[in-house]
Amino acid sequence: MRIEQLEYLAAVTQHGSLRRASERLHLSQPALGEAITKLERELGVTLLDRRRSGARISAQGRDLLHNMVEVLEAVDRLKEAAGDQRAGSRVVRVGTVNAATAPLLAPAIRRFQAAVPGASVEVVNEQQAEIHQALLEGSLDLGLVNVLDGDDRSPGLVGTDLLHGRPVVVLPAAHPLAVHAEVTVEQLRRERFVLMRAGYLMHRFAHRLFGADLPRDRHTTDGAEMGKLLVVEGLGVTVLPEYSVVGDPLERAGLLTVRPIAGDHTGVTLVLQQRRADHVPAAVRELHAALVAQARSAGA
Repeated sequence: MRIEQLEYLAAVTQHGSLRRASERLHLSQPALGEAITKLERELGVTLLDRRRSGARISAQGRDLLHNMVEVLEAVDRLKEAAGDQRAGSRVVRVGTVNAATAPLLAPAIRRFQAAVPGASVEVVNEQQAEIHQALLEGSLDLGLVNVLDGDDRSPGLVGTDLLHGRPVVVLPAAHPLAVHAEVTVEQLRRERFVLMRAGYLMHRFAHRLFGADLPRDRHTTDGAEMGKLLVVEGLGVTVLPEYSVVGDPLERAGLLTVRPIAGDHTGVTLVLQQRRADHVPAAVRELHAALVAQARSAGA
């Protein structure tokens, strides 16, 4: 068994396919596949489920993953002690549904960068179900997802509540509805609406809010960030968790404003998720701590 083989398996797990891992490692795909196959023969287990859509870590591989991570971290510590400047350059992958990216995630990465100069963060924008699956498979280290009050939590993941709020109407600052203290559902239904695509929590909330009678004039988009940009451009109004708008650069610049939804008391929580594991890499622990600290600062 060679350390490189463990690094190769970790790369395939992280990037989701042999092709993408080979590109990142600057290694041919056949050579990468053969190295992992030899490791499988040596351990006597199937580490990857190889499919046409890509290679994913197997259930047996997930069971062994934390042991492999411990070995790789020990090697990094040894290299660091020996003066290798490349040691400790762990990439932490964070999946986000794109709500609270600017108000929370960016400042938390700044905190993390100061605490762990050698590590880096890769932010991946995905839908909630994809984030859950990637966390369970080990291709993401942390996930930021929204949860409505009463929603079930994933039993295979550990969750830390970061921010609590409510869905609010997001308007251009000069919109006529901005003069009201709150916006009714009927007022909202008469506006051109920016609807989050199916798979996002706010898509489900919009159907709960409007019932079968969605606004007739509407656009559909992926994620909060594009939704906010469409609102700023005057192409419609939308509904998002308040913590994904308040503190956003667009809101701070006076381009966006928010108003409560009259009669609606739904709660929504931003949850930081990770896979249950006996061992969590040091860099992942540091970013987790930075996110929690930033959330506390934002809520203070």
